[in-house]
Amino acid sequence: MDIRTVTDHFSASPQIDIADVATLAEAGFKTVICNRPDDEIPGQPSAQAMQAACEDAGLAFHFLPVFPGRFTLDLVEQLEAVLGSCEGPVLAYCRSGTRSTMLWGLASSSKAPSGPLMEAAAKAGYDLSPLCGAMDARFKENG
Repeated sequence: MDIRTVTDHFSASPQIDIADVATLAEAGFKTVICNRPDDEIPGQPSAQAMQAACEDAGLAFHFLPVFPGRFTLDLVEQLEAVLGSCEGPVLAYCRSGTRSTMLWGLASSSKAPSGPLMEAAAKAGYDLSPLCGAMDARFKENG
């Protein structure tokens, strides 16, 4: 697994497998968020199968699918609510981890300006610069 720590509470990774869930629990993760739509590619584990594996391992699971380039306000607010109420640390995954990290940046921008969010993401290997304007606007609106 290629788990990249963005903050103490949030990490992102490419697609995980059902067999990885026990390792995540052993590593101390408490919540898993799937940002990958079902059937994006043939053979990927379904959200339902991942949820069952997470529940068997004692992990909370949330399915918030993001289609590439389609970050809706509803999804941003859903992730913000999940992150605000779930037990961490959290692992979110998609195909590469990029969509998960971008969604995290947008969700976090109601409480933080883009600079620190982009810096945290960059340290984990993710580029949030395409979202800088949207994050700043959301922070200005909510901060």
